[in-house]
Amino acid sequence: MKRMTENEYQGKVMNPDTQVWRHWRLELDAQGLAWATLDKAGESTNSLSSAVMAELSQLLDELDRQPPKALIFRSGKAAGFIAGADIQEFTQLDTPAKGIELVARGWQLFNRLAAVHYPTLALVRGHCLGGGLELALACRYLLAVDEPSTRMGLPEVMLGIVPGWGGMLRLPERTGPQAALDMMLTGKTIDAKKAKRLGLADDCVPPRVMDAAAAMLVLSGQARRRPPFLQRLLNGPLKSIVASGARKQVARRARREHYPAPYAIIDIWAHHQGDALAAPQLIDSIVRSPTARNLVRVFFLQERLKSFGKASGFTARRVHVVGAGVMGGDIAAWCALRGLTVTLQDQGIERIAPALQRAYTAWGQRVRDARELRAAMDRLIPDPEGHGVAQADVVIEAIFENLEAKHALLAGLETRMRPDAVLASNTSSLRIEDLASVLARPERLVGIHFFNPVAKMPLVEVVAAAGTEVDTVQRATAFVRQIDRLPLPVRSAPGFLVNAVIGPYMLEAMRAVDEGITPATVDEAMLAFGMPMGPIELVDMVGLDVAMAAGSSLAGSGVAPPRCLLERFNAGHLGRKSGRGFYDYDGGKAAKPPAAAVPAGLAQRLVRPLLERTQELVDEGVVADADLADAGVIFGTGFAPFTGGPLNYLRSQYA
Repeated sequence: MKRMTENEYQGKVMNPDTQVWRHWRLELDAQGLAWATLDKAGESTNSLSSAVMAELSQLLDELDRQPPKALIFRSGKAAGFIAGADIQEFTQLDTPAKGIELVARGWQLFNRLAAVHYPTLALVRGHCLGGGLELALACRYLLAVDEPSTRMGLPEVMLGIVPGWGGMLRLPERTGPQAALDMMLTGKTIDAKKAKRLGLADDCVPPRVMDAAAAMLVLSGQARRRPPFLQRLLNGPLKSIVASGARKQVARRARREHYPAPYAIIDIWAHHQGDALAAPQLIDSIVRSPTARNLVRVFFLQERLKSFGKASGFTARRVHVVGAGVMGGDIAAWCALRGLTVTLQDQGIERIAPALQRAYTAWGQRVRDARELRAAMDRLIPDPEGHGVAQADVVIEAIFENLEAKHALLAGLETRMRPDAVLASNTSSLRIEDLASVLARPERLVGIHFFNPVAKMPLVEVVAAAGTEVDTVQRATAFVRQIDRLPLPVRSAPGFLVNAVIGPYMLEAMRAVDEGITPATVDEAMLAFGMPMGPIELVDMVGLDVAMAAGSSLAGSGVAPPRCLLERFNAGHLGRKSGRGFYDYDGGKAAKPPAAAVPAGLAQRLVRPLLERTQELVDEGVVADADLADAGVIFGTGFAPFTGGPLNYLRSQYA
């Protein structure tokens, strides 16, 4: 086959008369390198839909006819490389044949890409997830761009499915099975530097040289770095040892009946060389399982929460937080970590210092770059006199739950802050109307309610009273998205959504303890149901003093608190923070005695008040609809995601 000359190709689309693709561009440069750019039409993010995959097959057909010196894949999107498969297509897999067809499409196409005789390279900048990483793994080389937005991972397990397009085969070959299984079984992502360190990426380079570096690497002819000898053994003759250890680790986090996907990943890697098509019955049971259907539902719920705030062009640069306790200090620390300049106010530097130390300790585990850590700490500024109020774009009140104290603070803040700044309270139980009653402009106050621990809980309730300005709510919501949290709009009411549903649940659990069921047995019932933590341990984490202070919200008006709660509170046992509550704590971990046999129906009894209260709050308009209620309870409490949320679960019980 005659190849066209470089002069004929240079600066031109290859065979423009035959290319009618909507999503791909294929060009040849002066060196004879083909550059395949994915720019999915009509979308801000690249995903591998069936149309995109069909065009990729045609692109490879084109290169079969006129082979280049090498092929480089890159993205035409500012958002990143490829976010993965088109999740919307997963909702259409209603027969076994459709599920197998979807897996076969990517597996066969990427195997074809891996087999081409010319060198290939994936130039990864920004997110490279799921099927996007599987495409990159099918290339001979992977070059990562070293900037914060570059993240690589195989998060299919978070959707209840498996990496069926070659990830289970090729990732262990590159990194060794231990690192690969850690990524695949947790869904976590890694940055460019770690990708290079693990052997996933051949190199990582700054953006300014990425194109030149890609061209140099793909033409270099250098062999890929192989994993160490022991890792190659663990990916071969010693697979069973790794698989056994991985199953034990997964079992500590997820039960097979609730989350079958991680167990399937281990089995397909260990017994079928990562080829999902070799286990079609297993794949069908995963793809069309209730867990996968519900986890895909949760994905779309999360995307809906992420969409809130887009109507506002508001961007905060400075935040002022009043109250350096655990919540206020951690809110301030999180905002600083996300790049904002934060002033933290309390009655004296001695009250602020513990928050700074907590931030430094926590960030030291999260931020490995010493310069980045120093910069983040520099953005967190102790401000006992409150000078930062006047410059702040967002002012957050986060002191103790006392109406009179909050009134005095908010009235003073209003006179000192900018008229266009967002004024927010982190209250967890007080009505926004009551808090705003002392303000000259009550319509400007909004609730921005974080959950503990701030760095781990993704949900933030954005609370509006009847007269709150719409623009204020939108700016508060945009701020929550800016700091990488999920905003849930709720109406001002006691406990809002999350605390209002969790209170009756914890109350019922403590009533069971009053009846003689051990705390460990109560917790075991809900762990078996699928909760990440039992309700009694949750009371300990929240604090028995907080549970007592909730009073009527927890026990109902005029109803005495549970005896087990009152006795421990009166004895000074406040939960994890005091080292003793329903359990004793050593190093922050609950020392639980063995659970007794769980009585039949206990889990259903315990969860029923939560389900009923969630439905009531939808009916009352505290949250706009059932889907948002499900999203809020999942991301605000950890309610078993495999159920699709409390109201989705309730519907399934009567389906």
